Amino acid sequence: MAEVLSSLRSLMAAHSPPLDALVVPSEDYHQSEYVSARDKRREFVSGFTGSAGLALITKDEARLWTDGRYFLQAEQQLSDEWTLMRMAEDPAVDVWMAENLPEEAAVGVNPWCISADTARRWKSAFSKKHQKLVPTATDLVDEIWKNRPADEANPVVVQPLEFTGRSVAEKLYDLRGKLKASNARGIIITTLDQVAWLYNIRGSDVPYCPVVHAFALVTLQSAFLYVDRRKVSSEVNSYMDENAIEVRDYTAVSSDVALLASGQLDSVSTINQKPKAETVGNGTTEAEGPGVDLVWVDASSCSYALYSKLNLAKVVQQQSPLALAKALKNPVELDGLRKAHIRDGAAVVQYLVWLDKQMQDMYGASGYFLEGEADKKKKDLRTTKLTEVTVSDKLESFRASKEACSTNYFSKEHFRGLSFPTISSVGPNAAIIHYGPQPETCAEVDPDKIYLFDSGAQVLKGHIGLGNARFPNGTNGHALDILARIPLWKSGLDYRHGTGHGIGSFLFVHEGPHQISFRPSARNVPIQASMTVTDEPGYYEDGNFGIRLENVLVVNEADTKFNFGDKGYLEFEHITWAPYQRKLIDVSLLVPEEIEWLNTYHSKCKQILAPYLNENERSWLSKATEPVSVA
Repeated sequence: MAEVLSSLRSLMAAHSPPLDALVVPSEDYHQSEYVSARDKRREFVSGFTGSAGLALITKDEARLWTDGRYFLQAEQQLSDEWTLMRMAEDPAVDVWMAENLPEEAAVGVNPWCISADTARRWKSAFSKKHQKLVPTATDLVDEIWKNRPADEANPVVVQPLEFTGRSVAEKLYDLRGKLKASNARGIIITTLDQVAWLYNIRGSDVPYCPVVHAFALVTLQSAFLYVDRRKVSSEVNSYMDENAIEVRDYTAVSSDVALLASGQLDSVSTINQKPKAETVGNGTTEAEGPGVDLVWVDASSCSYALYSKLNLAKVVQQQSPLALAKALKNPVELDGLRKAHIRDGAAVVQYLVWLDKQMQDMYGASGYFLEGEADKKKKDLRTTKLTEVTVSDKLESFRASKEACSTNYFSKEHFRGLSFPTISSVGPNAAIIHYGPQPETCAEVDPDKIYLFDSGAQVLKGHIGLGNARFPNGTNGHALDILARIPLWKSGLDYRHGTGHGIGSFLFVHEGPHQISFRPSARNVPIQASMTVTDEPGYYEDGNFGIRLENVLVVNEADTKFNFGDKGYLEFEHITWAPYQRKLIDVSLLVPEEIEWLNTYHSKCKQILAPYLNENERSWLSKATEPVSVA
């Protein structure tokens, strides 16, 4: 790390103007949470591998900001040259820069890798001491990254209507209606999942995220996709033509945003849609009328580089209308999610059966169901060992298996990979909230320690408290978050992450705009029917263990006896099916209603998953879901 920092400081000194500090964000040109290997610039300069964080390099300091999910991990991964800054505990990065950098300091950043909102906030903080934000013409990190991974030409694929539930024409028609209602003649779409959702395409440019690196610009008459043309087959080109979407080079988006700002973009389209009566057939609306001359931009996700191309007097600065449209799942998407979680639940049970047997046979463990010490002699005689990585790989193999079991043709032909790297952690590693085991350094499983696995396919009192909630329309996730924390708060405990996030329909594992969290942003969007959200409270004791329970929920309308204020009420439907380990449950802490919920859930779990399991697996599941009662 010392050589990397030295090289960067040399470039900072040679820059015009010379830079007093350089910011290296985690995000790519699309403000993505998860990025491709070639976009992991912050990881390259700092050695910290978490998905969230920001590096700041000054002439004589190097600091890294990250959130509570990664405090322990960052402490372990950062070298002595770095100082860890804990978000929500230490000063925010803009506050720290404004207070600690000198008067008129120049702070460099790649303008493609920060949002317009972030740039605006930093400029405001810098004004007091006349400091300035300097957009660099090139990324200084790229200049010293000698072995930076190549840009791969992964193909764009069309997501069939049988899975999307809505056509591109329907989505464009709705989008253009929202543009007209806001007097906007066009919109800039920069987030990868929104581009993929709008055009019903998927890709593999980012590990665990089925998206393609692309931008989209949509006007009332035209639609554009900006992508590396090597990724677009003749079949996909035909699909784009059929949907009146013009494919243009990825790098052309910058100049085309300038054309959009000046009202000239439609004139360069080769498949420009002429004004027609409103119809869903081609996704166009009536031609723009007087006063429809604004450009819609979501400043929280649009890069500072693109935002700088706009005439700010002619901009609608609002959350992208696609964020909520994508979060409100249609019946086809919800049906697919429910079926996928049944298939995945069966795979998780198969994995638990296998792991239970391996731990008993190889390590002398008392097993999934029984209390007791492990047989040390059996553990000492084993010839092979299980690690956090090998057991994680085994779970993925169960998910990917296309073999039919003896009682049911349970094919997992729709498996397309994991939605995030499995968090497979033993003992103290489980206290690292987003721990990622590596083959060279991972721990061996231990029959006497808690094993946590959090995987992309899937406390208790808080988990039940939130999952059983009924609440009026208009309630946001900030108000609901407390339901999961109250049992911990009663004992003076808590956890440093949010409680729930939306999930995409074969898109991102973390999907907004809604969330269930203590963060103020959770107030922005109410929880609404047909959304999906996770229920995942946890507790982590540094150096000892970590526990997290996570189910995916669907938000449904509730049939309540009364309807106070004619608001309408909502409730949650659990669609994750996997047993809770009963020997880790202190039943004496549960009230009768919680015990009833647990037994009902386990009964449904057994009923739903049993048809997809063989006789041995069904027997194990039957034992795992036996009713619990207060002794």
